[in-house]
Amino acid sequence: MRIDNVAVVGADGRMGQLFCARARAAGMGVVALDRPLEPEAVRQAVHGVQMVLLCVPAAALDKVAGLMSGILSGNQILADITSVKVLPMQQMRRQYSGPVVGTHPLFGPAPAQGETRVAVVPDSGHAAGEAACAAVEDFFVRLGCEPFRTTAQEHDRAAACIQNLNFITSVAYFATLAHDDAITPFLTPSFRRRLDAARKMLTEDAELFEGLFEANPYSQDAVRAFRAILNHACAGDVNLLVDRAGWWWRSSDNRGGAPS
Repeated sequence: MRIDNVAVVGADGRMGQLFCARARAAGMGVVALDRPLEPEAVRQAVHGVQMVLLCVPAAALDKVAGLMSGILSGNQILADITSVKVLPMQQMRRQYSGPVVGTHPLFGPAPAQGETRVAVVPDSGHAAGEAACAAVEDFFVRLGCEPFRTTAQEHDRAAACIQNLNFITSVAYFATLAHDDAITPFLTPSFRRRLDAARKMLTEDAELFEGLFEANPYSQDAVRAFRAILNHACAGDVNLLVDRAGWWWRSSDNRGGAPS
């Protein structure tokens, strides 16, 4: 199976615009859909496309997948790009009897060169699951991305640590320091860099990250693990934590991914 035409739902969003543009540049036919999603208009728009890619927030996915379930033929692929996978995969499988594929682009709407990895989760319970997953992987390769296969559980455990824990610890850190004007004369360049790095996440995208935190079944486990680490700091075992953190730099050729 080769995907040569796709319908992007949520095409007006930043990620939807990115995938529409890249698919067109790759020579694919693209149907761009966004709110309001009127059933009859959607039915006509997606007729004959090989894949419907849901570029919608995790909180809206179940409802949009339900709309698609009464429209798609059963041979068309239904895929999503949400940053959580266990719940969306369950929702798509429940709503749609055809092949579903979960994906998570590990980048934003303006990715740098070489930062276009995409996690892809197959539907192992569907007869066409393997063929559909391979087609979606090929789709992303043709868009200039680097897909890799995983499971919904493996993905969400990793996302809880990398994405959700980063969000919640940033919230906790800046909430701890808020409303204390006495500290502002002492702000250092490194603090300001951290503040600038968190600005967009906490002032523009907080609602999105709150939803992803709540939707991920492993988020609270990640917070409990972090709390256990903080207990070492409370006990004064800072050198132990520094040694443990050094794992990230144990390889001289590490460039920000897992050390080799």
